[in-house]
Amino acid sequence: MTAATGPVLYGREAELAAVHRLSAPKESRLGAEPVVVVTGGPGEGRSALLARAARDFPGVAYVIGAPRRQVPWSAARALCDALAPSGAAACRAARLARGPGGVAAALAASLSGTGPVLLCLDDFPLWDAHSRAAFTAHWRSPAARGTTRLGWLVASAPGRPLPAADAPGAAPVVRLSRLDRADARALLADAGGGRVAPAVAERLLDEAAGHPGVLVETVRRLAPGVLAGTVAGPGRLVDDGVLVTVYGGLLGALPADGRRLLGVVARACRPAGGDPGRTDVGAVLARARSLRVPTEALDGLVAAGLLHRDGDALAFPDPFLRRAAARHGDRPRDGGPAAGRSPYPKEEVRRRDPGLPDRHERHRADRLGPPPAVRARSVAARGRALLTRGFAALAGGPVMDAHDAFLQAAKVLRDREPAEAADARFLAMEAAWAAGDVDACLAALDLAPAGPGTERAFAEGLRAALTVRPDRARRPLAAVVAVGADRDEPRLLLRAGSAALVLGDVTAAARLHGRALARARAEERASLLPRILEHLAYAELRAGRYARAGHAAGEGLRAARATGQLNSAAHQHAVLALVASVTGDGPSVREHAERALAIGRPHGLAQAVTLAEWALARAESAAGLPAQAAARLAPLVRPGPHSGHFALRMLAVPCFVEAAVAAGRAGEAREATEEYARWAAFGLDRPAPAQLARCRALLARHGEETSRWFGEALRHHEDGGNDFERARTLFAYGTWLRRRRRPGEARGPLRDALVTFERAAAEGWARQARAELRATGAPGTPRPEPSALAALTQQQRRIARLVAEGATNEEVAARLSLSPRTVDHHLRGVYARLQLRSRVELSALVAAAER
Repeated sequence: MTAATGPVLYGREAELAAVHRLSAPKESRLGAEPVVVVTGGPGEGRSALLARAARDFPGVAYVIGAPRRQVPWSAARALCDALAPSGAAACRAARLARGPGGVAAALAASLSGTGPVLLCLDDFPLWDAHSRAAFTAHWRSPAARGTTRLGWLVASAPGRPLPAADAPGAAPVVRLSRLDRADARALLADAGGGRVAPAVAERLLDEAAGHPGVLVETVRRLAPGVLAGTVAGPGRLVDDGVLVTVYGGLLGALPADGRRLLGVVARACRPAGGDPGRTDVGAVLARARSLRVPTEALDGLVAAGLLHRDGDALAFPDPFLRRAAARHGDRPRDGGPAAGRSPYPKEEVRRRDPGLPDRHERHRADRLGPPPAVRARSVAARGRALLTRGFAALAGGPVMDAHDAFLQAAKVLRDREPAEAADARFLAMEAAWAAGDVDACLAALDLAPAGPGTERAFAEGLRAALTVRPDRARRPLAAVVAVGADRDEPRLLLRAGSAALVLGDVTAAARLHGRALARARAEERASLLPRILEHLAYAELRAGRYARAGHAAGEGLRAARATGQLNSAAHQHAVLALVASVTGDGPSVREHAERALAIGRPHGLAQAVTLAEWALARAESAAGLPAQAAARLAPLVRPGPHSGHFALRMLAVPCFVEAAVAAGRAGEAREATEEYARWAAFGLDRPAPAQLARCRALLARHGEETSRWFGEALRHHEDGGNDFERARTLFAYGTWLRRRRRPGEARGPLRDALVTFERAAAEGWARQARAELRATGAPGTPRPEPSALAALTQQQRRIARLVAEGATNEEVAARLSLSPRTVDHHLRGVYARLQLRSRVELSALVAAAER
């Protein structure tokens, strides 16, 4: 219970007028309504409004809060103690309230002979259930509306609403809103006592967003030097400790399960990208179950207005509540802090006397933020320090550390150094791209400038591409490519080349990156060379020019080693592994892939890891091991959080389909093909229509359908611009014709494929093409040397020797404890690897090797 005096209120004229209109005497009646509900969030001034209404009331007013000791009828007894003239009278009134007459009888006994009375009940939902039920029944009774000298002002808060059974009929509601900037500035001037510098005041007004309690509590916590602007303040003046103090009463009053679940939702709303106040219901429920937090309270939190649910999305209507719930959930579960009390004991001295020096200032600065020496640096110095940290992580550390540092640098430099901030934004996006994190890419792009220009166009185009809206991505990205073609700055050329790669224009991408390379060499910018060569090698890979890709990657690897850029070296190793998988150099594939994976996995380089795994799978497929290749590629092409890099996943599907069909996994191959078809329709990859037709040919169930799809694939290859992929289609078509016992028709496609493979130095594929040509009986095909047996796996050599000795497949299976089907699979791989057509040729080759 408080005295009937009220504080000065700022920006509450409309709310006060509504309260006075509803509760003030009018024509011998107390007011238009017997009950008025005042609702507002924590710290928004409910208690202050009640105190002011009580002070302005012309009759007798009482302000009664929730009793500290919550027992049945404790709140009713507190009201009777306030109204009755003596203790004995209060006891009699309390007994009457519990009797048949209810609250009406207790009020009649306590208020006899008095004038108009206004009862202000603060935090009514925190009252005990017996008292709430009794008062609610009284408000709904005709006796309450018939009184002319008694009115009620009832305060509630979000998260502690009046339950449906306790709602006082159709009582009017006065809702407290946030303060506008002028009123918030007046409140700040009063709370700060003239000690707040103008620049600091503007920051406080921005961060507090019109919340009076947050504004006042922040002023109480900040040191005098920070308020005066003589000492650099923290990065965020309204820190989470302030919000826990303001919202502590609300959170502490929630049931334990509801409080813990609200903390889980708040921490789930902390992604690097997207809306930080939203999350997915399924993710929250899974996270709660993993932490053994009951989820039954979710509907109650939504009903209470603490959370908003829109389909499968959960959102916090109040961002301050989200931050407070996340921090409150991180603290020990001690029942929550009391309302208005700091959860940090060391802050109590500061709150009692803000001018008193704190002997723990340095310790707390070291623990909760940067030390004063760092805070005292200029904005540009802090931003450039973050850039330096980002470059170090991008060169040889976890790339998401680089993303975070660049993102912070972009925010710090945005107003003072816009050009450097732009570079930091796109470096953050590039780091997130290397990590395969779409949300982090979008978070960096969301900081792009609002004005027109290539930076905005690049950000809009990439954002549309990352959210799978290619129709909206083409125009802005094409504009970036067109503008970049007229520039000579390497960073702008890199950006234009990246835009061309996203659009699938690999010719323009290679040309732009080549120009960027020439400019960087002319300007002797050695640290930029690995990054440019990395992009150039990838563009050449997309174009199917593997020799050029290998040359660029080799040069990039040397430049990366010379400048100490370990992460760039990992990407170059991955490209070289993919090139070696085409040329058939198995040892080189393994060496480069292992080096790329050794760096890429611990540093989160999803792009380099995916390329390295793809290279290993291609080498296994070329070696006649389709089952192993399919098993390696399957995780890379599946959708989901554990798939391959988002920009490479669809590009690897044709390889997976080819290996999966050969390994007997047609169902998975068909599912991947359908997703590939939807992606190919976007038109972002020129060879995609031809490769899609090849996948459908491999999956076709009838001969005519297969022949039709192979013909369709070869027609699309005429415009695809990738000779190597065309040769792979010819090889697959010739192999299918040969196995259909049409050797004469098979020789033409196989010869064309062999010529292309030889021109591309793709010895592994050329070896398979020669073997298929020999199987068709083509004249002039060279016989394999006995040393070719060394290229077989150990299991293949065992089977080859047993077959050469005259054993049947069943006999080989029994000797090696294998199934006949497995033996047949290995034997076909032996024939393909050694370019043989029959057991007789295999016996002759084994005999020659033994001699």
